[in-house]
Amino acid sequence: MERGGAQALVGAPPSRPPWRASPVELSETSSRPRPPTPTLLLGRRVAPAYTGTAPTTSTTGSSIVSVATGHPGSAFPEGGLPDGYTPTERDLPVINRGDTVQVRVAPDAATAPDPAAANGDGPGPLYVVGDVHGYLDELVGALRAQGLIDENGGWAAGNARLWFLGDFTDRGPDGIGVIDLVMRLSADVAAAGGYCKALMGNHELLLIGAKRFGDTPVNSGAGTATFQAAWLLNGGQKHDMDRLQDVHLQWMSRLDAVVLEDDHLLLHSDTTAYLEYGETIEDVNDTVHEILNRSDADEVWDVFRKFTKRFAFRDEGGPQAVQELLSTYGGSRIVHGHSPIPYLLGQVGTEESEGSGGPVIDGPHVYADGLAIAMDGGVTMAGKLLVVELPLNG
Repeated sequence: MERGGAQALVGAPPSRPPWRASPVELSETSSRPRPPTPTLLLGRRVAPAYTGTAPTTSTTGSSIVSVATGHPGSAFPEGGLPDGYTPTERDLPVINRGDTVQVRVAPDAATAPDPAAANGDGPGPLYVVGDVHGYLDELVGALRAQGLIDENGGWAAGNARLWFLGDFTDRGPDGIGVIDLVMRLSADVAAAGGYCKALMGNHELLLIGAKRFGDTPVNSGAGTATFQAAWLLNGGQKHDMDRLQDVHLQWMSRLDAVVLEDDHLLLHSDTTAYLEYGETIEDVNDTVHEILNRSDADEVWDVFRKFTKRFAFRDEGGPQAVQELLSTYGGSRIVHGHSPIPYLLGQVGTEESEGSGGPVIDGPHVYADGLAIAMDGGVTMAGKLLVVELPLNG
């Protein structure tokens, strides 16, 4: 979504040079016109750097920083960005709130989960996290603001349940640090009686493909393509690839594509393409895992291509598309990431709106007759990284 070239792979605006065309850019069709193609504001967005002084065990290898450092991910020390970090240009409509948006951390515990609910015998409160895309500092701030982790990065919410909706890497400065944090939280939360789990996003498929298949040509349906080229042109960062280890690949490869939690159907992409992989949640997840285990580049590419589709729930036929998924897999609402909320709303940056502040993303977007909840607050486009407790009321 951020740089030129194959940024079309994740659903860029429809107007682009012919050489950018790819089957992966396909979005779900609808009968209502799309918002007009925006004037792209190609500013650079760099995440606020971590300013702690405690060094990590390594700045090149994958590592999980001790909680005592004050930062629970494998962040880069001394406030510096990694060598070779390439802030990607915005290739989706931009909300004009300046080049960076820092997530404010609540000074008190007013937003902390109810201790009675968090420490009871039954399931704890359910939280979901939107697309992170390597913005580790924003993620830590958002988790703290919800009272899920303490100031030292330790789990603070008892038996609460936490689901990440996918897309951990690419575009931001510390994708591997995000994965390391989620992996560590998974162990910490389980020890406290809750759980922290994650779904597979299209960028996990992209990173797995880039690592496994590199420049191996794949049948894209519209000419020759490679995972390596697609990954780089969709915000892939060399320092993430350098730190990517087998443990990360194994973890990503085992992520589920669809889950049902408290009558909420959780998935990454706002597409009906999941229906092509099975009539039950178990069938979908098993099919995707089997494809990844076979390590056939064309098969993996096809899953990646289909999971980049978007906007199935946005327009006139949106409620029907949501109902088709719900009637197949269960649940009364879909919760998804993938498509930034400013794009779903058509609230885009233009030359005319420059300086006006633009739309502000304060929370999830509930749409499709109240059947769908969008959770990608557009952290890569000066929006907000969303961490929200379900169910939403109102």
